[in-house]
Amino acid sequence: MDGLTPFVLAVLALLATPGPTNTLMAAAGAQRGVGRALPLLVGELGGYLIAITVWIELVGAIGASQPLVPLLARLLAAGFLAWSAFKLWRGAGQADLAQRGVTLSRVFVTTLINPKALVLAFAIFPHVGFVARLPYLGVFAGLVIGTAVAWMALGALAARSSAGWLSAGRVERITALALAVFAALLLVQTVQGLVAS
Repeated sequence: MDGLTPFVLAVLALLATPGPTNTLMAAAGAQRGVGRALPLLVGELGGYLIAITVWIELVGAIGASQPLVPLLARLLAAGFLAWSAFKLWRGAGQADLAQRGVTLSRVFVTTLINPKALVLAFAIFPHVGFVARLPYLGVFAGLVIGTAVAWMALGALAARSSAGWLSAGRVERITALALAVFAALLLVQTVQGLVAS
């Protein structure tokens, strides 16, 4: 995608849509409030920047000659999302935030395997060398921070405005169900790709 304005609009459109990472950020906002959830931004930024770079530089090159490599990567991603959903469901409502499932490492790994990174790498980021990509990565980082904070605020607002119905435990169960749906969709898409190849 050429030009900064189309890049920004495409990134915002993709980052604003619900997905595994946004779901975790909303749950974190509901659990802790925006201020205490802000450290999770490190996990999301790190996950996206590493994933995009790996998809473009490594998997893109290997996948050109070995089409099963991207499919296997998606299967692993689906498995991790399903495991995250199970862990989040099982720990819903526990007092210990580390046991609840929305941790820095969970956000990092979920973002690292988020299918959005694949779309960003192959459809939105310009196909240029790493150094020429750096300004785009900087703009992208700012957009990630903005949208993540918005998802945290949305989660916090939903938890406060629900008059007790939308407790942190319920938000975590809803989050777990959403992650399970994302895992199932990714698995179906991967199997369809496998059958088609």
